[in-house]
Amino acid sequence: SDDETARIRSKKFGFQVGSDSYYEMIVSPVIDDDGEIRQVVAVVWDASSGRRLQQKIDAIDSAGSELCRLEVERISKMNVADRLRILEEKTIRFVHDLLHFDHFCVRLLNRKNNKLELVIAVGLPEEAKEVDLYAQPEGNGISGYVAATGRSYICHDVEKDPRYVIGLDHAKSSLTVPLRLHDKIIGIFNIESQTPGQFNEDDRQFAEIFGRYIAMALNTLDLLVTERVNTTGLLAENVGNLIAVPLNDIVTETRGLMDQYIGDEDMRSRLGKILDNVEDIRHSVAHAGDAPKTVLGAGEDAGQTDPLFTDKQVLVADDEQTIRDTVAEVLRKRGAKVFVAKDGAEAVKVIDQNTLDLIVSDIKMPHRNGYEIFAAARRRDATVPVILMTAFGYDPAHSVVRASQEGLQAVLFKPFKADDMLDEIRKALGGEPTQAPADPPPAEKNAD
Repeated sequence: SDDETARIRSKKFGFQVGSDSYYEMIVSPVIDDDGEIRQVVAVVWDASSGRRLQQKIDAIDSAGSELCRLEVERISKMNVADRLRILEEKTIRFVHDLLHFDHFCVRLLNRKNNKLELVIAVGLPEEAKEVDLYAQPEGNGISGYVAATGRSYICHDVEKDPRYVIGLDHAKSSLTVPLRLHDKIIGIFNIESQTPGQFNEDDRQFAEIFGRYIAMALNTLDLLVTERVNTTGLLAENVGNLIAVPLNDIVTETRGLMDQYIGDEDMRSRLGKILDNVEDIRHSVAHAGDAPKTVLGAGEDAGQTDPLFTDKQVLVADDEQTIRDTVAEVLRKRGAKVFVAKDGAEAVKVIDQNTLDLIVSDIKMPHRNGYEIFAAARRRDATVPVILMTAFGYDPAHSVVRASQEGLQAVLFKPFKADDMLDEIRKALGGEPTQAPADPPPAEKNAD
């Protein structure tokens, strides 16, 4: 009947062959004048590239969401190494899921000397990690060119490209994209392969999008528990302003892809998740300023003279006045003679001109970093204890790691408690940390 014929329609199927090939097929009946099916026509095409595109969209959705999630309470309790390790682990996993490559590096631009500092390196030989590269278009490899120009670069054959410098052993091709934040290039994201011509324009596009997420994650963590901002509202405002443009870029590119997939509701749904994630990130940033910004508990510190602190000469160095003044005040209440320095140059001058019993210094200040201050203290007196303070940072000078190997007393991770700071200082001065009194044992009952 006509009704039965109307119900006989073309059907679409999808099937996978092997681990990397995906095909789609439309099967349509050929119906004669009597309404009988005489033949079946099938059209099959290779949909592998579209399938891989869908998988990359899924990976971007997952990666962007997890990489930029601001877990304020959790992150604030971690030290620099732990925070960077989490970011590194996520980046490694997402690069593998997104681009299916296991050899890459992330370099951040140190604006003081224009050097591209290595932050994360996976699958690269030691000699490649030790190469010094600067953000200059010539003489500094592809990474230097990308950082200087802001242009992504696909190297199809490393042997024929004069810009390529040492990277992966037996490398044949590479892809390098800039890390953008607001209107600035903050670093580069480089992927290498042992297969010639491995990268195409799709890889470039997705690496650029993912690179924005990496840039936001690094800088948001850097500002999340920061010694540079005093006011709660300023932190959220500064971070929000910093990532507004890259978030808008992600939205624009995602919506552009959605326009290309009109009629494919599955793909449009996946792309829609990226837009939802952008809104989640914006919401999280709005609350990022809820974390404390100074020495915890210092306002309630009554303080009293302590023989261990009395007349001890202590240097407190930090370019953030709130931290500097708060730590100095806590120590003065206990009888210490405190010198303060607002930058590294002042700190080194105090070290050279005075016999100090203790140095408490931030690792990220103008003119000198934490390791340089530690080294100056060691030159003046090899026995003087040094305590470094830091919030999250990629620490391009590796102050904490280098100083720890050479006898650093302790590291305080901001925001820290006044009591924790005092315990570390007591240990540095040869005393015992304050212990909370133990609960008295329960009284024994008398036998009747």
